[in-house]
Amino acid sequence: MIQKKICMLGAFAVGKTSLVRRFVESIFSEAYHTTVGVKIDKKTVHVNVTEVDLVLWDLYGDDDFQKIRWSYFQGASGYLLVADGTRRGTLEKAVLLEERVRQEIGTVPFVFVINKSDLLKDWELDAAADSQLKAKNWTVLRSSAKTGEGVEEAFTELTRKMLI
Repeated sequence: MIQKKICMLGAFAVGKTSLVRRFVESIFSEAYHTTVGVKIDKKTVHVNVTEVDLVLWDLYGDDDFQKIRWSYFQGASGYLLVADGTRRGTLEKAVLLEERVRQEIGTVPFVFVINKSDLLKDWELDAAADSQLKAKNWTVLRSSAKTGEGVEEAFTELTRKMLI
């Protein structure tokens, strides 16, 4: 069996933990719990005929008070870069984090996930933000940890990219 380490990366409160819980346990909770350090989960997926054991490292959110420990990325095969569609600042943070990942560990497959699509009426991302992301040629998916929309797709797409 193939094993791949995936890190969850983004600002605080973008829904990284909720995405992992929806993916691994098929549940969602409205209660917000700050991740302290790192929480590790596992899930086995099948991509085409390949069985892949995913080890998911849910890292605490990067903000002005705490910075990501890049040692957590050691051995990572890929990462989900997560932003909150209702908070434009999290997109800007994600762009900075992607640049920092390349500096710290080099080019690693990733998928950019704009979470909270169930709150589209509250989104702060506009056409300019979409253009900015398209110009970067990133794989961009929308998701909702609450409804499950796009969650499986995000992890499956990342797994495909890691297997190439």
